[in-house]
Amino acid sequence: MKITLSGLPGSGTTTVARLLAKELGLELISAGEMFRELASAEKLRLEQFSELAEEDEDFDRKVDERQAEEARKRAEVVVEGRLSGFFVPDADLKVWLKAPSAVRASRIAGREGEGYEAAFSAMKNRERSERERYEKYYGIILDDLSLYDLVLNSARWGERGVVAVVKVAAENVERGVGLKEE
Repeated sequence: MKITLSGLPGSGTTTVARLLAKELGLELISAGEMFRELASAEKLRLEQFSELAEEDEDFDRKVDERQAEEARKRAEVVVEGRLSGFFVPDADLKVWLKAPSAVRASRIAGREGEGYEAAFSAMKNRERSERERYEKYYGIILDDLSLYDLVLNSARWGERGVVAVVKVAAENVERGVGLKEE
């Protein structure tokens, strides 16, 4: 089973991906972690690193190509990242997590140890930057969710609830239940 998990910053993709991979006994590939590692290696905050990526598409391409390459090597994996659904075309199940901006900013503030207003502003700047870069570099419109098999509001379901729903969807995909004939 190959599952992609995508969503905007603070939507819970990293948390859910870790839990899901553990519960299903799958490997985890995290584009978010790769991006954070690159930012940390450059001793930059994510917002600063995103600004650099606006000027040089190699930053994004390195992460995206590495993620796609690693996913191709594995059949049993959860692949987490904003563009995973696009870069792992052979995924069995593609999931998009969403949540209201206020919820996402609050999660980011808690994770990053900063105030809500600063987190909200940084999140919105990052989203703007990523939307512009993805459209410019790849022609991808993030608001078009038609690629995804399942779209879940992580604020409504919470991390355990999202994992439970995705597990049911994955089990049904494995059994061929509910699959529409092309």
